[in-house]
Amino acid sequence: MKKVTAMNIKNILVCVTQQKTCERLIKKAAELRDEHKGNLWVIHVIKDSWNILDNSREGEALEYLFGISKSAGANLSVLKSDEIVNTIADYARENKIDCIILGDSQNDHKENNFSHELKKLLSNVEIRIIP
Repeated sequence: MKKVTAMNIKNILVCVTQQKTCERLIKKAAELRDEHKGNLWVIHVIKDSWNILDNSREGEALEYLFGISKSAGANLSVLKSDEIVNTIADYARENKIDCIILGDSQNDHKENNFSHELKKLLSNVEIRIIP
């Protein structure tokens, strides 16, 4: 299994929520992509039961992040799944992701740690948490 170092980061995935503040994650990942002359993907996974069309503020935020992603040279993929961590892991494998950028979550309790679950599924992918 390859060990990821800063030298071989070529494919970067940013995980965003439906919040405009995720713009900072996309911009940070774009800097990293430019530094390593790599590729950038942005993903948002919503639960099957959620309907973003019913919530104008969430839809507006995703539209905003879509524009930020596009200006950074990336597409924003919105996927529906109740298995959010597994869906992100599958997407990362399909796109040969080397590094995943996550925001620091105040709700990330030790026993239910999103980044820890991702790391278990993707041991060869560097996960960076941006405050």
